[in-house]
Amino acid sequence: MAQPEGQEKPQKAEKKGKKEKAEKPAEKKVDENFRYIVRIMNFDIDGNKSVLMGIQNVKGVGPRVAAVVAKRTGIKPSEKMGNLSEAQTDEITKVIASYPEFAPHWAVNRQNDVESGEDMHIFGVDLDVMKKDDINRMKMIRCYKGVRHEQGQKVRGQKTRSNGRTGLTMGVSRQKAQPGASSPAEKK
Repeated sequence: MAQPEGQEKPQKAEKKGKKEKAEKPAEKKVDENFRYIVRIMNFDIDGNKSVLMGIQNVKGVGPRVAAVVAKRTGIKPSEKMGNLSEAQTDEITKVIASYPEFAPHWAVNRQNDVESGEDMHIFGVDLDVMKKDDINRMKMIRCYKGVRHEQGQKVRGQKTRSNGRTGLTMGVSRQKAQPGASSPAEKK
């Protein structure tokens, strides 16, 4: 049976009422203690990131080190960085700084240092300084990697013929035809 125009079924009216309720945005609770920027080891970390992802913003800290730090501090890895207290962020900083003391030798980023012979784990700006020192040492002793760094070429054995080209001519160049030489199509 067809309904007369202007009258709707009662079920449709109920569905519309539910949609209107669902469309209203839910009021978010704003925590007064939430910090939008958290500072750990001289790095600014977004407060909306989880602890596991936020700790990785510190240079020298990867996923494995971040998981170890979160487990040692007892903080849930899914907790937001902005919800942490000052004491918790200080504890994270202390655990990151003491990481080389309890980490196995294979889990540090500087094994058997050239100058000291020790296993170390370097964080932050020190990591950039050490990298530049290593490259300068390779250049000074004129090893293959040092020479490649000086020339601006690929260092780790990659091919250079088709990738990593620099300069003005980037396309494929063809040899010019020699005068007097006939092409294979003309010989037929």
